[in-house]
Amino acid sequence: IQGIHAWFYLAKEKGYFSDEGLDVQIDQGEGSAVTVTRIMSGAYDAGFGDMNAIIQNALMKPDVSPVMVYQIYNQPPFSVLVKKDGPVTDLKKLAGLKIGSPAGSAAGRLFPALTSNAGIDPNSVEVVNVAPNIQEQMLIRGNVDASLVFNVTSYLNLIGLGLDPDKDFTWYNYGDHGVDIYSNGLMVSRKLITEHPDAVRGLVKAVNRAMIEIMHDPALGAATVKAVEPLINEQLEKRRIEFAIKNLIVSEETGKVGVGDVDVSRLARSISSIKAAYELKGDVTPDKVFTAEYLPPLAERTVN
Repeated sequence: IQGIHAWFYLAKEKGYFSDEGLDVQIDQGEGSAVTVTRIMSGAYDAGFGDMNAIIQNALMKPDVSPVMVYQIYNQPPFSVLVKKDGPVTDLKKLAGLKIGSPAGSAAGRLFPALTSNAGIDPNSVEVVNVAPNIQEQMLIRGNVDASLVFNVTSYLNLIGLGLDPDKDFTWYNYGDHGVDIYSNGLMVSRKLITEHPDAVRGLVKAVNRAMIEIMHDPALGAATVKAVEPLINEQLEKRRIEFAIKNLIVSEETGKVGVGDVDVSRLARSISSIKAAYELKGDVTPDKVFTAEYLPPLAERTVN
């Protein structure tokens, strides 16, 4: 449990779910992709998971894949992480270098899309498999020249190692360099939409209410998570929430459509990118993986 899960716990603690007539049980997950498969199996009605995993499953099992009803991460949480004093001063300098990436990671699978947009021959880059828990250490020790990371995790890992992630490192965020995809949000089962649409609407309203509150006061989110998981570092989780707000949640697009919504044409491009990255066949339209039907009014989802 981390600061980036705080809105769900705050909605429960403050009674926002019960205000909507909902009795919500929150269980800890095991990663965004697993969330999707557990909803598909019927074990859960809803979850916090990855839009790109929804797209993958919608291409293979369209009748049971979940639907995103509140898009939280407007930008993907993938970055190329390099040391400020290292050899990489722009993405083109990655050519000829050694890059660390956990086997099968989403950042690794989408790396060819990044190199294509940056004008880099992917064959000129040596990608080395590294364990997720030592990605930052491998970079710091000079075993690799760059690392493909889940930025909202690596940012805090670097602080835990006594380093300054802003002053000592440069982050090349995928979303800033042409990999135009969405990421995590609140998804629900097709069964819940069919049988209990009012519950879906209430769930989204409660989460949005808590989320906007925490976006205005990240310390509240950190304190909420601390109450659930006493072993966490409250100040670090506050920084994680602030990082997520700045880099993943708020964007030029959310200024137009509000938190929770998407740009449909961009989502269509995202589907094409995921199909190419994972070499998937078939087709799926944006309305099969996302619906804005249950979102609160734009005025309730707007932040500066």
